[in-house]
This record gives sequence, C-alpha cells and structure tokens, in this order.
Amino acid sequence: MNALPERELVIESLAHDGRGVARADGKAVFVAGALPGERVRARALKRHRRFDEAVAIEVLEPAPGRVAPRCPHFGVCGGCAMQHLDEARQLEIKRLHVEEQFTRIGRVTPAEWLPPLGDAAWAYRRRARLGVKWVPRKGRVLVGFRERATPYIAEIDSCAVLAAPVGGLIGALAALVGRLSIRERLPQIEVAVGERATALVLRVLDPPSAADLAELRAFAAAEGVEFYLQPRGYDTVAPLDPPATPLGYTLPDFDVEVLFEPTDFIQVNADLNRRAVALAVRLLDPRPDETVLDLFCGLGNFTLPLARRAARVVGVEGEAGLVARARANAARNGIANAGFHVADLAQDLGGAPWANETFHRVLLDPPRAGAAAALPLVARLRPARIVYVSCHPASLARDAGELVHVHGFRLAAAGVMDMFPQTAHVESIAVFEPG
Repeated sequence: MNALPERELVIESLAHDGRGVARADGKAVFVAGALPGERVRARALKRHRRFDEAVAIEVLEPAPGRVAPRCPHFGVCGGCAMQHLDEARQLEIKRLHVEEQFTRIGRVTPAEWLPPLGDAAWAYRRRARLGVKWVPRKGRVLVGFRERATPYIAEIDSCAVLAAPVGGLIGALAALVGRLSIRERLPQIEVAVGERATALVLRVLDPPSAADLAELRAFAAAEGVEFYLQPRGYDTVAPLDPPATPLGYTLPDFDVEVLFEPTDFIQVNADLNRRAVALAVRLLDPRPDETVLDLFCGLGNFTLPLARRAARVVGVEGEAGLVARARANAARNGIANAGFHVADLAQDLGGAPWANETFHRVLLDPPRAGAAAALPLVARLRPARIVYVSCHPASLARDAGELVHVHGFRLAAAGVMDMFPQTAHVESIAVFEPG
C-alpha cells in the first residue's frame, strides 16, 4: 500500500493507546507522538477503510504539558506511549478517558471525582516480560519490549521505567545472552523485582550448557540478580541455584509482607500499590465487627490489609497456586481472620458455600475482562459499600452500568490511579453504595 502524502492535522483527543486522534477526509486518523490540541505535520503509515494511521514528524503548535521524553528510545520502543506529556496532564487525560467510558458505555456519572493518585513515575516497573532475539544481520542479541508499530524487538540498552537494577541492565543482558550457546533458543526474560531480591526468569527451549551456566552464575554474582530457568510451562520454573531468596513486598501501613513467586501477578508499581491499598481500605471503611468479601484476591494484596481492620475477610481467587500463597502469606503475617477459597469467578457463584454467608462490604479487583459474572452475587449480598479496583475502564464502565441500572446501586465516587506512568494504561477505582 502506497503511503499517503504528509499533511497538517489538528489533534482533537487521545486514543486509548496514547496516539493522538485527528479527523481528515471524513475518517479518524490515529497519530503517534501527537497530543490533544496540537497542530502537527504527520506522515501516513497505513490507510484503512474507516481510519488511517500516521506518525507526527513535526509539532507545529505544541500542547500545554508537552515535555521532552526522558528516554532516548521513546517513539521506537513500544513500552511507553506518553513520555512526551508531563505526569499531571497524563493523569488528567486518563481521568477524562474513564469519564468518557462511564458516559458512553455505562451511562453513569460518579457523584464525586476522587483526587488522582500518582507516585513514582520512573524506575517503578517491578514486573515485565522482555522479548529476546538473536539478530544475525546485526550480529547481536536484542532484549527489550516490542517496537511501537512492528512485531520486532526494539534495539535498546536501558529502560527508564523498569525498576532497578533491571532498567540499567538491558544492554548487559543482551550481551550475556549473546555469549550463550542457546542464544537462538532463549526467546523471553520475565522480570520480577522484590524488596530483597531480583528474579530473572529465562525461557529456555534447550538446556543451557555447562559454559552457559558458568556465564549466568558470574553475571548473577556481579549484578545482584537471581536467575530462574523455565524449560516449559510456568510449573517448570525453578531457580538456577536453589534455594532462591524469597521475593516479597511490604505494606507498612498494615504491617504486612506479601511473598510471591517470580511469575505471579503483582501490581507493578510498588509505591503506587501501597497508596492504592491504603485508599481502597479507607474507601471501603470496614468496621471492626464486619465481614468483608474480597473477590479476585490474588496473593492477598487487599485481603491481608483489610483483615487488620475488619472482623473477618474472605478472599476468593480462580488460581489455586495464588490461593495457596495467599494462605501462606496470612499465616506468615499472623493473620488468623482471613480465609481463602478457589473459585472460577467467571461462572455463576450462587452454589458456593462461602457465597451464602453474610458480607457487609465487598472489594472487587478483577482482570481486564471485569467482574460481570460476580455482580449478581454481589448485588444479592446488598453490601453497605463496594469498592471496585479496575485495570480496564471499559469493563469498569460496563459493570458500573449494571450495578446502577440493574441492581440499584449508586456510583458514589471514582478516580484514577497511575499504576503505569508514561504509558496509556489506566487503573481506576470506584465506590458503589445502595441506592
């Protein structure tokens, strides 16, 4: 397909992926590197029937809040989409996106907008999956995120958003893999940074040689990281040299430490997570004589702090391994008033014994798909308050519409939390009360 000519465009809004949106020839044009309110010169990339894609090559009239990106790889690496916008404006744009989703999808409006919640904006990302690729024509291995507009791995040597020490080790990791005999059989590195240790999980399609293992051990000793090997599925992940240092993070406001495995889901921004947990507990406001239900509880990130405030908390999660570790975390923290159950929260929950107990308050922290299947149960419980932590505004808006229009709750408050600064990812929180 032939590229369209360069042209000037006025950017009207920001798409969910961080690209600017303009209109030309009766179609939307998604413009990488452009911000709302800007006039830019853009070069076309792809033409589609209903929309076009382009990239800004010159900003003719910059928007308020535009800043110079900190990372030299910005614009090529797809790990970030909004480094060219200051953090305060990033938060405001994310709030506007949540508001638009509430209006368009859920047909709801919060009675109150909470102040946006932000924290560490750089070197914050403690969980990531990095691609690895041996590129013969470059004569080197690439380690990093995918390029913004292609399936290829970006050629980077550092990352400004990855937590230390990993953010500064990208080039060194690429060089390390380049020295291994299995450099063409190692497609991925998963990163997990705890407060006491940093784990790097190598997806190895062939066993490392003795020389490879020596290289890995020397690197680990020099850089203060610990390697794990994953020959097949996640159940095969094991430390290179057991026993590994436990991975964990603390929630000091609640005197809680949460231990996790290197491939477990955790919130990626440690500082923001502490503030988000404190906010969720404050908004839910459990009383010392009340019982709380925590659905999609994972490792107990919210369950264990809530147990410090409520008479009893029940956490429910679909993955048995996470539930086992949540129970272990409760025991390790001396928390005896938290119980955990395994259940598929995408199915009808009415028959589960725990679902027929009395719960005074409910916390929801679902994945991107949302909590649609759990809403009938939550509505039947008629809790005094529901706090919904969301990683996807569209599913939150859909579920908010059902809680309000079908089940008679009111959307008392909502706000955004910047779990992923410099990216277009939106984390939000909402409070529902009986109407």
